[in-house]
Amino acid sequence: MTQTNVDISDIIAKWKPVKGSLVMMLHAIQGKCGYIPREKAMEVSEKTGIPLSKIYEVLTFYHFFKLTPPPQYQINVCTGTACYLKGAPEILAELNKLIGIKEGETTKDGKYAIAGLRCLGCCGLAPVISINGKIYGQVKASQVKGILEGLDKGEKPA
Repeated sequence: MTQTNVDISDIIAKWKPVKGSLVMMLHAIQGKCGYIPREKAMEVSEKTGIPLSKIYEVLTFYHFFKLTPPPQYQINVCTGTACYLKGAPEILAELNKLIGIKEGETTKDGKYAIAGLRCLGCCGLAPVISINGKIYGQVKASQVKGILEGLDKGEKPA
């Protein structure tokens, strides 16, 4: 999904005539590229006349917009009450140890990112992790290595 070589001319053409449509234009670009590459922001500026500073004002104000490519595997660990009590801290610690990054970080190669989320809404399956949207329930810290190895073998989480 992450692509910087996509043509966004159609997006700009669609939204340019609509007053106040910068956010919608940026949403569409992120949908196509997976994030907002700097060169795409510059292209929007050049083709619409909107100053690049205004575009970045919008991009940095809204949490939804991403300025860096998404990781290959987004690993979310539920830290809500049920998951926390049933082992989420141990799962996070094991992920930190095996991947070499902490919660909120992404590996330098862009393969993994780890985030703690307040609740994934799967309390009956606690503790829960989600990888690219696929839910893994009743996870034990001892299972994390096997889950990661499965990803390395090409098993698609979602």
